[in-house]
Amino acid sequence: MTQLLALLLALLLPLWNLIVAPVGLALVDPAPEHFLCDADPLVAAVHIGAVDATEIPNSASGTVPGAFIVLQWRGVSLQLPRTNNAGTPSYSDGRWWWQAIDPDHPEFAQRRGDWEHYSCDRAA
Repeated sequence: MTQLLALLLALLLPLWNLIVAPVGLALVDPAPEHFLCDADPLVAAVHIGAVDATEIPNSASGTVPGAFIVLQWRGVSLQLPRTNNAGTPSYSDGRWWWQAIDPDHPEFAQRRGDWEHYSCDRAA
């Protein structure tokens, strides 16, 4: 009986975190955003992650550890994990970088020896 109760609690505990999510954090992902980066269409979709490291205090803009962004650009789909950098959320896999300090002109770059930066503007 004790093992059954422990198993039940282990299965339901992750749901409890969703029920009592911190105030201000959305439980749904925002709509994708559209940009032109180096004159080519780019779609950016942020996916809000589960709180997997609550001791990391960086939850700016409602994103928390475990969040990621999917960028679709030039026939490539990139899934970049949320960094733990303080401030405006940034996403990087070590090669690609995305950060929207200015939401209408996000920073988008890739490392190819040196950093190659792409000019991005919000699509009309």
